[in-house]
Amino acid sequence: MEEGSSRHLRVLNVLEQLANTLYPQTLAQLAQRTGLPKTTLMRMLQALESAAYVTRMPGDLGYVPGPRASQLSLHVLRTPHFLRACRHVLGKLITITGEACNLTAPAGDAVHYLARVESPDLQRLQLHMEIGAHVPLHCTASGKLFLAFAPDIERQQILNRVALKALTPKTIVDRQQLDAELRHIRSLGIGIDNEEFVRGMVAIAVPVHDAQEQVIAAVACHAATAQKSLQELLEYTEPMRQAAKAMTAVLSAQAPQPS
Repeated sequence: MEEGSSRHLRVLNVLEQLANTLYPQTLAQLAQRTGLPKTTLMRMLQALESAAYVTRMPGDLGYVPGPRASQLSLHVLRTPHFLRACRHVLGKLITITGEACNLTAPAGDAVHYLARVESPDLQRLQLHMEIGAHVPLHCTASGKLFLAFAPDIERQQILNRVALKALTPKTIVDRQQLDAELRHIRSLGIGIDNEEFVRGMVAIAVPVHDAQEQVIAAVACHAATAQKSLQELLEYTEPMRQAAKAMTAVLSAQAPQPS
């Protein structure tokens, strides 16, 4: 029984090592991190890849978490306790911004809404987005932030797969222009949507980091341009960053603790 449990924990350790690194990990790197023999590790990775828990990058670039690993993490982040803690942080932020605030996370080639709190002001125009909804990466504040902080190889692969569809007249659909925009966003540390997703709506997003300083989620706030300009929304950057730090604590509390 203990031997079987140990094998299961080794699999989880491999997935944890992949999740905690910014770049794809080679077999040699994972062997060094986990202490597992390469032959054992290779068999484990092949089984995980066939089950879509890991993805092998082209050539010899290494391994990254697969789509099923991402889905599993999202299921964990939908627990009632987690959602209450997130809404508490977002609710405090709304008392400052007066605008709807969200917690989002990257999910494959899209942005996933994990939690959301609407403005209590009934006069506010609202963008009704259900929890669990997915929105594009290339034209949303959170999506552009995730792209900006993704490893170069991963970002290029995503942009090669997704269609840069124009949703408004301001949506950036030129690849070179988008690359320049993402470099600017990375330098600022703020994702910006200037009426690119919805006409008449602006949004900003700030990163939520994990213990390894990786961007794993974003706190975002949006407003109708009739009520706030993009520049006015940017004035809330600092309280949003404070909320993002609080979200890091919430996410850390959800992570499994070593026994």
